[in-house]
Amino acid sequence: MDRRQFIRAGSAASAIGALGLSAGCASTGAAGGAGGKVVVIGGGYGGATAAKYIRMWSEGGIEVTLVEPNASFISCPISNLVLGGSRQMADITVSYDNLTRRHGVKIVRDSAAAIDVDKRQVRLAGGSTLSYDRLVVSPGVDFMWDALPGMKKPGAQDKVLHSWKAGAQTVALRRQLEAMPDGGVYALSIPLAPYRCPPGPYERACQVAHYFKTAKPRSKVLILDANDDVTSKGPLFKKAWAERYQGIIEYRPKHSTIDVDAATNTLKFDFNDDVKADVLNVVPPQRAGDIAHGAGLATANQRWCEVDWLTMESSAARNVHVLGDALQIAPLMPKSGHMANQHGKVAAAAIVALLSGREPGKLPIYNNTCYSFVSDTDVVHVASVHRYDAEKKTMLAVPGSGGVSAAASELEGRYAMAWAHNIWADSLM
Repeated sequence: MDRRQFIRAGSAASAIGALGLSAGCASTGAAGGAGGKVVVIGGGYGGATAAKYIRMWSEGGIEVTLVEPNASFISCPISNLVLGGSRQMADITVSYDNLTRRHGVKIVRDSAAAIDVDKRQVRLAGGSTLSYDRLVVSPGVDFMWDALPGMKKPGAQDKVLHSWKAGAQTVALRRQLEAMPDGGVYALSIPLAPYRCPPGPYERACQVAHYFKTAKPRSKVLILDANDDVTSKGPLFKKAWAERYQGIIEYRPKHSTIDVDAATNTLKFDFNDDVKADVLNVVPPQRAGDIAHGAGLATANQRWCEVDWLTMESSAARNVHVLGDALQIAPLMPKSGHMANQHGKVAAAAIVALLSGREPGKLPIYNNTCYSFVSDTDVVHVASVHRYDAEKKTMLAVPGSGGVSAAASELEGRYAMAWAHNIWADSLM
């Protein structure tokens, strides 16, 4: 079985397992008279997938409203290539139109301001309210700015960018890199894990280094990592840094940023000397998105949301399902776009079952594949499979499943782009 077959088979298995169906009876459909109203907050990998599959698996019987402020979906995976210059924003942007045209999802261009779990209502920033029978909250992450006091000063966040939510800041950081003189230093600050997309910062360093190697060969990339070591695909990234970007990338672990002076482009650390750079890219500590945090759904250290893995229902609120990067993850489960897509399918299947008066499936299975570009063409990956453990009531990695690349290759680069287009289609088309 090659990697593309693995991904397809794993996605099918997770969906069938979540629905509580066997492969032989999957064609009978999952609707079973399901009806009711579902509101989905957030149109990322988790929320868009849940909205689409609730409509599909209820055969149109459940009304679904997606609350999303952005006009189009912009993918965080692949967005580092925009910083490297080999892709444009249009390459990572997908319309929400097919969710409405093909699946009948109602889309409200607004932000959720508050959740009333007792009244089962969502209040929107625009002032209107939406009632629900079941609510899906897929809010992504927001930033813990209190950990970096200098970033709360006027103008600081406009100058020192995170670019950890693909969109306007992705374009702005690319422009900062283009404006930086040859011989300058780009410094990337990485927070302590957990954070969205464990390998993402190290891929970003590769992309910026690739750009410097071709356009600004005297420039440097300085990685300042709060963690003790590279948190994902460490040997593969270090090999790329040593062989492809020798003299360009410098990696410094155990550098926990405690403040930023945006006026002087200076990073301050707990135990290390200050660092000044021409371009600062600070990825702040993260927690569940504001709407989940404000609704009291972040029950793990007031930071992440805990759920019942069979249904994705919140441990803090009935009839509310939480997905994606906002979760207190299970052991060895990454905060990734692929994993959020899997959460969306499990939640969709559970909601269809519950609104049909049936029991949700008892053995959800997730798969995850994460690709990282170490150049404009060559890629490494990590893959895993996760299965529900009834005794421990959590998802556990299946022993012997998945693995990592032997080496970076252009072939894996083609797989990575195929993965991106396939998961965008699966979530949004």
